[in-house]
Amino acid sequence: MGNNNNSKSLETWIWDAACAIRGAQDAPKYKDFILPLIFTKRLCDVFDDEVQRIADKIGSKEKAYKLIEKDRKLIRFYIPFRPENIEDSTWSVIRKLSTKIGEELTNKLRDIARENPRLQGIIDRVDFNATTHGQRDIDDDKLSNLIEEISKKRLGLKDVEPDIIGRSYEYLIRKFAEGGGQSAGEFYTPKEVGMIIARILDPEPGMEVYDPCCGSAGLLIKCQLVLQDKMHLRSKQKYAPLKLFGQEYIGTTWAMANMNMVIHDMEGLIEIGDTMNNPKFRERNKLKKFDLVTANPMWNQDNFNQSTYENDELERFPAGFPPNGTADWGWVQHILASLKDDGRAGIVLDTGAVSRGSGNQMTNREKEIRKWFVEQDLIDGVLYLPENLFYNTSAPGIVLFLNKKKDKSKKNKILLINASKEFQKGQPKNFIPDENQNKIVEAYLNWKEIEKFSKVIDKDEIVKNDYNLSPTRYIHTAEEETYRPIGEILEDLRELEQEQKEIDGVLKEIFRKLGF
Repeated sequence: MGNNNNSKSLETWIWDAACAIRGAQDAPKYKDFILPLIFTKRLCDVFDDEVQRIADKIGSKEKAYKLIEKDRKLIRFYIPFRPENIEDSTWSVIRKLSTKIGEELTNKLRDIARENPRLQGIIDRVDFNATTHGQRDIDDDKLSNLIEEISKKRLGLKDVEPDIIGRSYEYLIRKFAEGGGQSAGEFYTPKEVGMIIARILDPEPGMEVYDPCCGSAGLLIKCQLVLQDKMHLRSKQKYAPLKLFGQEYIGTTWAMANMNMVIHDMEGLIEIGDTMNNPKFRERNKLKKFDLVTANPMWNQDNFNQSTYENDELERFPAGFPPNGTADWGWVQHILASLKDDGRAGIVLDTGAVSRGSGNQMTNREKEIRKWFVEQDLIDGVLYLPENLFYNTSAPGIVLFLNKKKDKSKKNKILLINASKEFQKGQPKNFIPDENQNKIVEAYLNWKEIEKFSKVIDKDEIVKNDYNLSPTRYIHTAEEETYRPIGEILEDLRELEQEQKEIDGVLKEIFRKLGF
């Protein structure tokens, strides 16, 4: 934590800040107030550091302020208000608010946004004075407590690593997801899953990386963190950072993604909107293509209807349209269409996406799409994750890796990893410890076969198994399986239900034709 005068960990401090307004709103809503404030505190403290740096060179703070007024490029973000006493911190202006706190605070954040185009729509979306049914969402007393808590830590350049809001945001989302915040899990991918994907994708300097449903931008940021680690090991100081691109549907989450980027000192372009119906990244009426894609789309989304696929002008769905109940293979095809000719992707999906429909006699749209992907040799690997990692489900999930330009040695082969046992129990969720993460990543990058863990299968074997790509089908982890994991049983039940629906549909159609 650097030279912070307060030894409390960042996480405890954040949670204390949340507790300062406990009861003001349902827990998952706290983050909408706390995170913009932490973000503003960081901006103010960094601004002070930058003013001081200039003052040290030219002799006084007053001169430094005058210089900055003339040339805003000297600093990252310009803060338009000043404390009465020039030696006080810029944040003290907010800390001293005493009347109409909600209104004044909202105005202060809007002032900052007005002066910094990059922060418009991001820092000024929250109304601290908002009411619902005549009641303030957060009253001035609670707000005052919250400001006081946030004032306890300095967040300047030497105090905390740029990861500050990233870590605090992830921590809060995790805490709220634990508390059953319905939407919290939708845009929070467990940190270790993001790191595993980023390390397997192994980005190189200057690459363009895209996430079509980027949530709080965690997966994109992890790609840049992995690149930084790699360059550090090569003792490289100067290298081109990744160019990060994301699209997010929910406004508040989009704002968080932007804050996350700024706080991590990363450059990225995050667009707002519905990727499936209106992908924002285009070049000359075609989809923009990227070197790498990392994504965790909401599993089994059922809110895209067939017209989304049928009316697509961007030729994104060559393998066929996914069924109404789940858009998983719609996302995979959008991602494939967004890759350059040698592009690669890592996509988190529900385990059923790689097995549904295999082994049943009916035609199944998902199986037909998988078959197309296998025939085109686009699937590089499938990683089966441990269960109970994700906040909005206890299901295990898989990561599907695509590669548009496989090495000759990997032609018509797929690497499967069954990492279902690579976890430690946690409260309330399991997690993948560092050594298990390393085992997964090393096995993947070296295409290493390890008994009861990883296996390379070839196309003939996939065809024989009716295009089932689930690692659990080919790699059994137990000595003699006396029981099956509940996740797998539920999987089968879901498949049977899906099959039943399809059979019902076919029967209804037959009866209709017969005139019943």
